Amino acid sequence: MAGLGLDCLFGESILSFAGRALDRVGVQFTTDTEVRCSVAAVLLVTGILCIAFGLAMAIKRVVLAVRPGYGGRIADAVLNDSTLRRGPSVVVIGGGTGLSTLLRGLKQYTSNITAIVTVTDDGGSSGRLRNELGILPPGDIRNCLVALADTEPLMEQLLQYRFRCGSGLNGHSFGNLLIAALTELSGDFELAVRESSKVLAVRGRVLPSTLSDVTICAELIDGSIVRGETTLSAQDKPIRRVFIEPQDCTPLADAVEAIGEADAIVLGPGSLYTSVIPNLLVRQLTAEIAASRAPKIYVCNVMTQKGETDNYGVFDHVKAILDHSVDGLLDYCVVNDGRVSEPLLKRYSEMSQHVVRDDSKRVAALGIRVVKANVVSETEVVRHDPIKLASVLMQLIAEIREAQEPKPTVRRFVCRMFRRREYIRS
Repeated sequence: MAGLGLDCLFGESILSFAGRALDRVGVQFTTDTEVRCSVAAVLLVTGILCIAFGLAMAIKRVVLAVRPGYGGRIADAVLNDSTLRRGPSVVVIGGGTGLSTLLRGLKQYTSNITAIVTVTDDGGSSGRLRNELGILPPGDIRNCLVALADTEPLMEQLLQYRFRCGSGLNGHSFGNLLIAALTELSGDFELAVRESSKVLAVRGRVLPSTLSDVTICAELIDGSIVRGETTLSAQDKPIRRVFIEPQDCTPLADAVEAIGEADAIVLGPGSLYTSVIPNLLVRQLTAEIAASRAPKIYVCNVMTQKGETDNYGVFDHVKAILDHSVDGLLDYCVVNDGRVSEPLLKRYSEMSQHVVRDDSKRVAALGIRVVKANVVSETEVVRHDPIKLASVLMQLIAEIREAQEPKPTVRRFVCRMFRRREYIRS
């Protein structure tokens, strides 16, 4: 644009065009020089403004891409940030360790992530803050924020730091106290979580499933009722069903919107009755999930959980989800087929925990496609591996999107090759 302005001073092509245009709107000049100068001035100013805007956007992109502590090339950071921004919109629903584990992997593939987190925790630091300050339990929210954060390791260690002494501080997590303080300052738990996300440079969003003060309850096989997540997890009788009080709680508008715009919705992994299903008991949330055209994927746990899923197989996990939501809610189920070492199996067996039985043929009979993959990670505990699990999910999402595209074209071939490079990392 600025170049056109200079050309106006010395060329005739734009001059004649501009002269005719100005004549039509009734603007008269006495000489061609006046026309040249006027048009040149307009084009020069417009060009300078465009250049300034472009530079501002470029600087903003660099600032957003390069976080504190980043030691690599700036160009690589900008390219990676641009790639993540083009990733699919994924809504992940759950809570506890399982959800934060998955988020650590997903953020390597896309920044369009919305984590919808259960708020029924009543134990530990979260439970104390909930009882003493009347706020929603911040623990699972904190874990998800840290998992999605793109910040220095010291900041992560600080947020996860747990005080070991002091009559009032002992057992509290610093991150929980930060969210509690921000809630007191803003008067709004949702706003406190949003501000925490800014501080941590979070890739995506973390949202509570509801802002209501809900309690998870369970009806056991003998008909007795237990209330509270801690009590539920500690009992040893089979669970017949779970429910929340109050039952008429409403979801966040942002959560509903995210589900409506999602390219994929992932449930789990995590404790079946205390992390995954409580979100589905927010009825409007379940209705939005069922109405969404996005594929619904359940990630089944690797190990059973004492007091919740004793002797459960894959089918039992899936059936519990459907029994607490609606039939046909799930389209896919990811099942681990990796081996767990004998020493760990023995160690877990002593705690009455075992590998979830693979009866996925019964799941397939429900019309749910089963995806088997080695997604397990072994350290001192058996967990899903963040990168392995995220890679399987992103490949599955890419295949689903490819199948939904029109008939093959050159453009589709190029897009397919790009997605394979972007999502399927060895």
